[in-house]
Amino acid sequence: MSALVVASPAPAQLARQIIAQHSKSFALASKLLPPASRGDTVVLYAWCRHVDDIVDDGAGAVPAEISTAFEELKQRRRIPDVYPRELLAGMDMDARGTHYATLEDLFTYAYRVAGVVGLMMTHVLGLADDEALGPAAHLGIAMQLTNVCRDVAEDWERGRLYVPDELLGEARGLAGELGRPLPASASPALASAVRELLALADRYYRSADRGLRALPWRAALGVRSARDIYAAIGGRIARTGHDVHAGRAVVPRAAKLARVAAAALRIASGAPRRLFARQRYHIPARTLELADVARL
Repeated sequence: MSALVVASPAPAQLARQIIAQHSKSFALASKLLPPASRGDTVVLYAWCRHVDDIVDDGAGAVPAEISTAFEELKQRRRIPDVYPRELLAGMDMDARGTHYATLEDLFTYAYRVAGVVGLMMTHVLGLADDEALGPAAHLGIAMQLTNVCRDVAEDWERGRLYVPDELLGEARGLAGELGRPLPASASPALASAVRELLALADRYYRSADRGLRALPWRAALGVRSARDIYAAIGGRIARTGHDVHAGRAVVPRAAKLARVAAAALRIASGAPRRLFARQRYHIPARTLELADVARL
């Protein structure tokens, strides 16, 4: 008798399982997107998540169904090859244990692992104006800077430090201590650096807001909700005095829902302009590479 073969879940179903398991914030925001874009969004997230897990946990190859679904998505939505290639280059920076001396070094990393995700999303959602590509990259960068600030202690345990030397002052040699317990003596320098990085993230969030008007309204609602929920993580960190030893900052579900409601009001306020503008949405014709993204 032949061995029993259990069919794998359909790619979209498997992708939804992955996003629900790894990011409740993105899972919530993705439900607000237009139905036509929702499946593509979770496939994109699932592919990015698996690539990240391979670097972080040695999780093996991306599941074949997710890889196939992503390749199909890439072709159908005309996602430039440079975007997933840059994401892989960012993951390689993790694998190599890249040292971050300057903010420009961190910007490069943030563009590669998150800015290009924002750019790939513009192909999934469509834009009325390719000028919104810059804000899309800025949103990914802002979110990654927030990640860096939230995860200082967790990243340290993995042998990584993303906080650049130029923000650490007298503690700029801190990366040399990797592999040992995070020294309490570094807390003031790290708190100061986190404060500066969150202020920088806020500038990128504000720049990202300029691109919302170029999105279909349902897409704008989902993106604005994700943006506001993620920015709220920075507020939670600030409440601890930017203490990297205070534990992982989490936005409670009630606070997330309040952010979604506020995002809905903001998007609704722009409804008359959208109605009269009669915008047409298209897959971006431009490709935005690292050198093209404005530094703030």
